[in-house]
Amino acid sequence: MANPLVKKLPLPLVVSVLLTVVPLVTTSLLTASAVAHEELLRSWSYGTWMLVTIGLTLTSAIALTPPTFLALVFGYFLGWYAIPFLFLLNLGAIALLYILADFFNAESIRIYLVQIYPEIESLIRKFKANQFRLIFFAKLSPVLPFTITNLFFNVVGAKLPQVLAGGTLGMIPRTVLAVWAGREAQEIRYLLEHPNEGLGTKILLLSLIIISTVGIGYLFKDKKD
Repeated sequence: MANPLVKKLPLPLVVSVLLTVVPLVTTSLLTASAVAHEELLRSWSYGTWMLVTIGLTLTSAIALTPPTFLALVFGYFLGWYAIPFLFLLNLGAIALLYILADFFNAESIRIYLVQIYPEIESLIRKFKANQFRLIFFAKLSPVLPFTITNLFFNVVGAKLPQVLAGGTLGMIPRTVLAVWAGREAQEIRYLLEHPNEGLGTKILLLSLIIISTVGIGYLFKDKKD
């Protein structure tokens, strides 16, 4: 017999919780592993880092490894050379998640949401009318979960070229900031346990959050449909 509580929980809520909690667990495990094997990671060649990047592209697409966390680690070990690897990882994960979402018919979530909350249809129309700019501002924010935002883009019908273009521009500031923080860190344990240390970093992060929030709010504000 099915649990009544499960029936009461909306599918989008369950998915969102899983995609938020799972990365917290995996980042804790990866932090412990990076600290324990720091010397080994320092000995890796660029070819090894490329193979690792390809593997992490898959794990990032399915919400196991947050790209911003990986940017800190890559920045610590590779410095500015980490940026090409991270761009490959981010774009690959976005494209892979888009393909997976299509395969599992993520559009059905949109149909479900519109049936339960009809007012969402108006928001979806506004998103489609401004999708490039909204994707840019969403990717600019360092606090919006990577997989949830990409899944949302697919659910509301965003086009993959728009997601890739807007996502690329939006992720540049936060990726560069994370790489810089990793590059400047003296100890990986302290870096991963205190990723936002320093007044300058806090100010930049807050600026990105404000710009992202204001941009999204402006594009979603009441207008004639």
